[in-house]
Amino acid sequence: MNETMMIAGMALVTFSVRYVMFAMAGRIRFPLWFKQALGYVPPVVLSAIIAPLILMPEGDLDLSLANPYFWAGLVAAGVGFWRQHLLTTIVVGLVSFILIKWMVS
Repeated sequence: MNETMMIAGMALVTFSVRYVMFAMAGRIRFPLWFKQALGYVPPVVLSAIIAPLILMPEGDLDLSLANPYFWAGLVAAGVGFWRQHLLTTIVVGLVSFILIKWMVS
């Protein structure tokens, strides 16, 4: 019973927050500087998710040569800046991670 109430409450909160945004769409005008700042939100959030996974794979900061996550992340970042193509970055990052993990193991 408690789980059902908790799920229903979470669904209600989630729906309410999103409904308010849809209901207000088109009525609120944001300043230009705010719109430009919102463009930085996705990269910042993605960085906040990925950085701890790359730099702390075991829970502690690991910048050693034996950390394949760190080195594959550097390779992927380099390819991403160079090519600016998402699929290429993902494929090169995954392949480099597999190769580095194979060489370290």
